[in-house]
Amino acid sequence: MSLLVTGSIGIDTVKTPHGQVGNVPGGSAIYFSWAAAMFGKVRLVGVVGDDFPRSFEFCLKHPNIDIRGLERRRGSKTFRWSGRYDATMNEAQTTAVDLNVLAEKAPVIPAAFADSTMVFLAATHPALQMQLLSQVKKPRLVVADTRDLWIKNYRADLMKSLKSVDGLVLNDLEARLLTDKVNLVAALHDIRKLLQKSGPQLVIIKKGEHGCLASYEGSLLAMPAYPTTDVVDPTGAGDSFAGGVLGCLAGKKTWSLGSLKESLVAGTVMASFTIADFSLGGLRKATRQQVRDRLGNMRKMLSAY
Repeated sequence: MSLLVTGSIGIDTVKTPHGQVGNVPGGSAIYFSWAAAMFGKVRLVGVVGDDFPRSFEFCLKHPNIDIRGLERRRGSKTFRWSGRYDATMNEAQTTAVDLNVLAEKAPVIPAAFADSTMVFLAATHPALQMQLLSQVKKPRLVVADTRDLWIKNYRADLMKSLKSVDGLVLNDLEARLLTDKVNLVAALHDIRKLLQKSGPQLVIIKKGEHGCLASYEGSLLAMPAYPTTDVVDPTGAGDSFAGGVLGCLAGKKTWSLGSLKESLVAGTVMASFTIADFSLGGLRKATRQQVRDRLGNMRKMLSAY
């Protein structure tokens, strides 16, 4: 099944207890695409300014990433984000952000992408997400991401947009903020009621190093994170997780609770590669055999005694 992602492509500066990097490739669409590309083809829709470095173009040249939806906008500047992590490395503190091209008009989804079966709407303004979704004909599964900014400041727009999507991915803090529920299971059930009634109502609550909670058609799942000591930079881990989940799910002939379980394992594994290095370093170095090995390790760990 064809998978489309639309989201940010940016230039990041990151500081963690393990070091810092400046002016490196980042953005939700990039992390999602590289993770999804381990399992199949992905269509990328995004926009950069004419200042986007030519040296970054390696991140757009994966054989499984179709970049016909990439726009290099003349006279505009690329999205930039700077952040730092404390010793726990659970949440990034944004130190600077320049929306630049993301504050302008949305990119156009190419006609060749309009028949996409699955769509992932990364965490942009909910009205913008709906504008992009309107350009896709009849997707079978639409999953959105969101951020505390949209929940706090654009709640009405967000609530309206959720009625047009089948699934939502968000972290534990955002789930509590959206629902006013402390208990994440209760929050998950409340979020399901906000989604498109005719869809599978897929909800995934990310809990960082503690894995995730998920609900699919009313069934509840819990998944641990992949155990690793290689934690250098968590930037992009959530988007890599979503890319692994939907990339794996797109390869399934039918969707079920079982296929979602497999896909959650895939997402967890891809996030474990992302956090092992700065920027795209971890994902770029990951081989198919290494991914297969970690998938096998996770299956063994989750097997009943």
